Amino acid sequence: MVKLLLDGIEDPSIRYLNGYRAHGGYQSIEKAITMSPLDIVEEVKKSGLRGRGGAGFSTGMKWSFLDRKSDKPRYLVCNADESEPGTFKDRYLMEKIPHRLIEGMIVSSYALGVRHAFIYVRGELIWVAKHLEHAVGEAYSAGYLGNHILGSNFSLDLTIHVGAGAYICGEESALLESLEGKRGYPRIKPPFPAVSGLYGCPTVINNVESIAAVPWIVTHGGDAYSKIGVDKSTGTKLISASGHINRPGVYEIELGLPVEEFIYSESYCGGIKNGRALKAVIAGGSSVPILPAELILKTASGQPRLMTYESLNDGGFTSGTMLGSGGFIVMDDTTCIVRNTWNLARFYHHESCGQCSPCREGTGWMEKILHRIEHGHGTQADIDLLVDVSKKIEGNTICALGDAAAWPVASAVRHFRHEFEFHVRHPDQVTAPNHVANAAAYKYEEITHAKNND
Repeated sequence: MVKLLLDGIEDPSIRYLNGYRAHGGYQSIEKAITMSPLDIVEEVKKSGLRGRGGAGFSTGMKWSFLDRKSDKPRYLVCNADESEPGTFKDRYLMEKIPHRLIEGMIVSSYALGVRHAFIYVRGELIWVAKHLEHAVGEAYSAGYLGNHILGSNFSLDLTIHVGAGAYICGEESALLESLEGKRGYPRIKPPFPAVSGLYGCPTVINNVESIAAVPWIVTHGGDAYSKIGVDKSTGTKLISASGHINRPGVYEIELGLPVEEFIYSESYCGGIKNGRALKAVIAGGSSVPILPAELILKTASGQPRLMTYESLNDGGFTSGTMLGSGGFIVMDDTTCIVRNTWNLARFYHHESCGQCSPCREGTGWMEKILHRIEHGHGTQADIDLLVDVSKKIEGNTICALGDAAAWPVASAVRHFRHEFEFHVRHPDQVTAPNHVANAAAYKYEEITHAKNND
């Protein structure tokens, strides 16, 4: 098991400066200040590191878009507004090894020519923000932050900013609006943050995990990082594993690990709880498509599904999903997909900022329709209406929250339509303890037969 980000996490002292330095912490800064900033950007490009917040875009490429010709200040903002249901790996890293993120912020800021950087922390994670603030204070005292870091010409100030608990502020431009003291509305692009971001200045926004990987890359080289993982999915990935598994928690995996091994190996999830059968998995946080057991373990072509950006997306959204933020939610055969989908729809309706009418109205419609179906008041037309509303939302909003709300609903109907049909045709059974098992036995042939006799 390769550990780059969680190395030394078993030692409680690693939370503090001396313990972190005992595990090799802050060595990358000494090397970085002997390199040119553009050389560091090239090393990050060579590493193949991709954004770990969900989009999976090349980190080095994103850095290269920064407008270096502008005479305005440049900013680096860490997106620590981890609000995606099923995802808790950033919180874990910041709580246990806060200096790893701070070291990454320092090295990344040097590479980008930044003199003031920000870490935007989710509002509910107040105790994490306190750990970060203590670590920042230690870094200032040790000369890793402030003026003339380690005697060099590089100076950096780092500010911890706590949000107010809005999911929408995980979207990078809404985060910038919030950081500026305004309502967290996503911005229309272009201009992109690399040109006009925080306070209208060139800005890079990266996820906690992405920035925390930079010190290892600088210390060991981009080529060494690129040799970990497979193909275009290089390095390691933090996975937040939850649901009906024996060993929930945060795991650092080498990208390319088979999904089946991740679920059933004692080194990771340890199999399904109580010996139940695997029913479905949400692989990358609640905003990615759900997959049934047969498609999460193998692709539609029969190949083993791997924990990579490419393998999980094999088959597109017809038979694939996304690695996303790594929020890996496992469901056993007692799970009611209709109820879970309704629960997710409630979340996205509540968290929609309301700026775009397709998302503002559509998320409400999906919640209402799913409520009807789950509580035995749905009709056959409601199932098709769900799919239609999701299509009206997808791709028609300023930010990706609309897509995030539509994809789980569309994929649930696509892969588990028989459960929705069962809820509609047998409303008297949806509250029974064994209704999920009954729905599983409700075959498409029976549905077709019932339709033909209506």
